[in-house]
Amino acid sequence: MIDKNISLPRVDSFIAGELRPSADGVYTDKIDPRTGRKIKEIAASTAEDFVAAADSANTAFEVWRDKPPGERGRLLVELGRVIRNNGHLLGQIESEETGKPAHEMPALIQLTAEFFEYYGGIVNSMDGEVVNRSPDYHVYTRRDPFGVIGVILPWNAPLHQAARAIAPALAVGNCVVAKPSEHTPGSLVKLAELAVVEAGLPAGVFNVIVGRGTVVGPAMVSHPAIQKISLTGSVRAGQELGKLAAERILPLTLELGGKSANIVFDDCNIAAAAKGSVRAFTWNSGQWCAAGTRLLVQENIHDLFVEKFVAEVAALRVGPEADATSGPITTKAQYEKIQSYFAIAENEGLTCAIGGKTMSGGRFSEGWYVEPTVYTGVSNDSVLAREEIFGPVVVVIPFKDEKDAIRIANDSDFGLSAGIWSRDIGRVHRVAARLDAGRIVVNEYGGGFVQTPCGGFKQSGYGREQGVDALAHYTQLKSVIIRL
Repeated sequence: MIDKNISLPRVDSFIAGELRPSADGVYTDKIDPRTGRKIKEIAASTAEDFVAAADSANTAFEVWRDKPPGERGRLLVELGRVIRNNGHLLGQIESEETGKPAHEMPALIQLTAEFFEYYGGIVNSMDGEVVNRSPDYHVYTRRDPFGVIGVILPWNAPLHQAARAIAPALAVGNCVVAKPSEHTPGSLVKLAELAVVEAGLPAGVFNVIVGRGTVVGPAMVSHPAIQKISLTGSVRAGQELGKLAAERILPLTLELGGKSANIVFDDCNIAAAAKGSVRAFTWNSGQWCAAGTRLLVQENIHDLFVEKFVAEVAALRVGPEADATSGPITTKAQYEKIQSYFAIAENEGLTCAIGGKTMSGGRFSEGWYVEPTVYTGVSNDSVLAREEIFGPVVVVIPFKDEKDAIRIANDSDFGLSAGIWSRDIGRVHRVAARLDAGRIVVNEYGGGFVQTPCGGFKQSGYGREQGVDALAHYTQLKSVIIRL
């Protein structure tokens, strides 16, 4: 039976269909970002633990690969139903560990379920093709699974980030060993347990190893059963993983950092753009790679827009409450990193229109809270315009015209996402065609669906999650050429 106790006292790895403590029995404290107090213990898994998980997945692979696609799909669709039925439990665990306001979790739980339902439903449509080149040959292609996929995840959106990699990987016949962040592993461990105990996935198909990346990462890259790795994380993490993977010529899918341009043209609905652009940099307390943290505003509406934008920011409700607009920063290290950028902004002489400091005293006397912060009149050469802060901090950059907007937007090491606010459909298409970004959203910010491919240009990574394209990234294409 699944333990329905929301406040898990300990979080262990899930290996071969069962919860397992770390091999050496070591645990680390999990701190609640809302209060700064210890709330549970998390296993500090060893390389030995990872080997057990990878061996389990490798053993399960032969059986899982040979299941008809429709049978694998049926189990994944069933897992989607189980996720919905246990949404309150999963949401409570993730909210507790990340600090996300509880009201945000139902939508994220629904999205998590949709990934398994979507890939469970479309896997039957993924066929090879016949190549008719000569009557003397029968030539066709097929797509085969890699084997065991390693999935390395960040702490900002544990279930969502996991589902978009794990669902397509499982659908096409791979098995998975997932490593969530050591800060927020509880919801994914519970999901894996539900997948086996309630949805009926075979033991060993879906494993979760809990522990530090510095320990588990090298073990994952070196284990011969691991045939591909998907990483969502920082540029630095992607660079380090790439160096290790190069030794084995190990294929990777990488979604890394972002410094996305959110472009506001003078013909937009200013009120809607101001409101939507606030969400662009404050959703999840600014802790998401695609956040619109470079706000490009056309010069002739700059002052009016900034006035409305700052007023929207001032109306935000930040705090530990379940209905707060934004919660705390998830880790203490990230909280301190954001503060360092306030000092940089001061040294650069940037104009702070609102925010610019941490929140303390009263209901903010404990926990890691940061004021949503707006810097105006910023040059794209500013450190705050170049580097990913990963917090609720936005810089407003004025631009002259369409050409200037595209130039500034593309003048970045990153290319994950972008936003366009305009009523001119011709302009929308022209600008979208010229932006170096993997996803472009028009007249809102966020958007996208399970069916929408997601991934980056430049240092934001390579490969794609979501959509039909993800199935191709978790398979290897094979040609079969038969002389008749």
